[in-house]
Amino acid sequence: MTYRAAVITVSDRSAAGERADTAGPAAVSQLVRGGFSCDEPIVVPDGADSVERALWAVLAGGARLVVTTGGTGVALRDETPEGSARVIARDVPGIAEELRRLGALETPGGMLSRGRAGVVDPVPGVTEGALIVNLPGSPKAVASGIPVVLSVARHVIDQLGGGDHA
Repeated sequence: MTYRAAVITVSDRSAAGERADTAGPAAVSQLVRGGFSCDEPIVVPDGADSVERALWAVLAGGARLVVTTGGTGVALRDETPEGSARVIARDVPGIAEELRRLGALETPGGMLSRGRAGVVDPVPGVTEGALIVNLPGSPKAVASGIPVVLSVARHVIDQLGGGDHA
């Protein structure tokens, strides 16, 4: 079964057209190679409100896996984790911990990611349930992070649908 994924790039500069989004397209490419269907990334400005709105929109559109890129650091406008927290029903901290561990191996700044991972429970008429994972906004973080996401995404989605443990 092919599940639908969505990528949301969170960046004031990319949303304003001042900087090309390179991380989002890299994430889409890897997700498609990993067997998910995925449209081009959606680009939104930083801020918890814009992240929350974008998440609900892609979930209502059928996404079962949502990867965000950007907005996970410590800058004042980096509120991707806060916007995600408004949508996530239950955290899956092991995914975020592994992403931080890998990021710190690549660069000390990897320890500064505040990204979250968690599930959205099924909501009749809205979503069948989904996995949301926040990645930093660099193509390098996407390249190392998407394989982690892909290693568990199908299992998580199947579990949300009532599947048995594999």
